[in-house]
Amino acid sequence: MCVSVAEAPGAVKVTEWQQSYYGTDSGIQSGATTVRSDKDGTEYSTKKFSYSTTFSENPADVESQYNMTRAQRVRAAMFPETVMEGTAILSTQMDPSQQTNVQKLAEPSQQLKAAIIHLINYQDDAELATRAIPELTKLLNDEDQVVVNKAAMIVNQLTCKEASRRALMQSPQMVAAVVRAMQNTSNMETTRATASILHNLSHQREGLLAIFKSGGIPALVRLLSSPMDSVLFYAITTLHNLLLHQEGAKMAVRLADGLQRMVPLLKKTNPKFLAITTDCLQLLSYGNQESKLIILANGGHEGLVSIMRTYNYEKLLWTTSRVLKVLSVCPSNKPAIVDAGGMQALGKHLNGSSQRLNQNCLWTLRNLSDAATKQIYSKLTC
Repeated sequence: MCVSVAEAPGAVKVTEWQQSYYGTDSGIQSGATTVRSDKDGTEYSTKKFSYSTTFSENPADVESQYNMTRAQRVRAAMFPETVMEGTAILSTQMDPSQQTNVQKLAEPSQQLKAAIIHLINYQDDAELATRAIPELTKLLNDEDQVVVNKAAMIVNQLTCKEASRRALMQSPQMVAAVVRAMQNTSNMETTRATASILHNLSHQREGLLAIFKSGGIPALVRLLSSPMDSVLFYAITTLHNLLLHQEGAKMAVRLADGLQRMVPLLKKTNPKFLAITTDCLQLLSYGNQESKLIILANGGHEGLVSIMRTYNYEKLLWTTSRVLKVLSVCPSNKPAIVDAGGMQALGKHLNGSSQRLNQNCLWTLRNLSDAATKQIYSKLTC
């Protein structure tokens, strides 16, 4: 009885405390932790979880995200496709400019995944092309030009992808059918498509060998007379690749009268096209006296001097000066270059910033000096 009497005043005091100015639980009965209020240092409140509302309106969602294990977060970062749609993953990234450890770990995994997908697609492209080759070869050999045109368009699209391109170049029948279609067609769209096919194949050595073996060089040389600029570009760049990397291509181009068709192209006005053309002339004339004489007979020396006099594109000037340097050791070409104004055209570029151009010009001028001296002497004695 005494205990009950003693406890009564304590309960009354607690009740009075709760109804007092403070109006909050003192912690005597509940054991709750009190915190200092931001607004008034004399007041206390139980705002323990007030910050959670800045993350989510649903505290249960935030709690579940915080409770997610490290393994689950790593799996979500490395294999996001395993995460159910609509699931929100709470990021631990504080600074957007710095990756978290999980993000750093996920990068190699994603790269590996992308590589595997690319490999699967690569294999699919190769298998598709391999299965299509027999039927496409048959269509390219069809007598109906409309059918040939459609087949050439399809093959051209296949050569744009590496896997299918490699499959096509490994089929001699396919490459031969493309060359045959290019030679026999009168349709300019078919000509452009077949020229584009050979151009795409020429980027790999296997493709160059396939073009060479299928008799593609004479067919490409014929295209150098095409009125269509895109066909000319495909033909000259493919021949350039063959001259650079395919053994026996130089002789094949000479035998197909390639020089006789290339020299007139020096009258074109596209600097990049001219740079490729002049490089082809240098590759064909270097170390071959007959080629030098063919260039002279077709007026090539005049076209080359005109380029040196007219253009400012450094690569074109450099490739052209290389051809003139080769021709300047030919006794027949020397006086012709001097008469065409070659000395003045070369001297124009001696003060330029291109060292390789300066060297070629000086070398050529040295080779031409004796012919120029004879020319001056002959004029004085006349």
